[in-house]
Amino acid sequence: MNAFVQQLPALIGVVIGALGSYVAIVRGERVRFQREREARWEERRLAVYTDYARVLKQTVTLTYRVASHFRNDPHPHPLTPEEAAPMIAEAALARDPAGETLLMLGSPEVVAKARVWVTSVLAMERFLREGRHDPETWQDLLERQREGRQGYYAAVRDDLALPPGHSAAWVLPPVRPV
Repeated sequence: MNAFVQQLPALIGVVIGALGSYVAIVRGERVRFQREREARWEERRLAVYTDYARVLKQTVTLTYRVASHFRNDPHPHPLTPEEAAPMIAEAALARDPAGETLLMLGSPEVVAKARVWVTSVLAMERFLREGRHDPETWQDLLERQREGRQGYYAAVRDDLALPPGHSAAWVLPPVRPV
């Protein structure tokens, strides 16, 4: 019994060391799992944000082309409203599921900025359905759309902790004369 008592402190040390190792490994694995899970969700949110921007920008490009037909925009490839209608419908159909996914996975700030951007795009579509030649009003709508897009991208960057990006403020040639 005397030998057991002499070795008891060493045995206790081994047990404490084993428990300490176990706790350290479990905590490390938990932290690693959490970090990997956050990275996966960030990647997924980036894909959702990018997809939404892509489908919305598709509509924007089509509106530029139709506005060029009405001589409101300098886009070099005008489209008549009749030619653009099926493409605009297709873009709207693509926008709906992308918007739903954005609502599901996006942060509240990004979703709010997306709403501002899409509202301005819908105003552009409404303007073009009226078939108006009013370059000044069109420029106001473009500015609202650009501000909405810039706000959306800034919210995405904030949500994903990305560095600031380009403002996307391009100097465009003037609208063709009437």
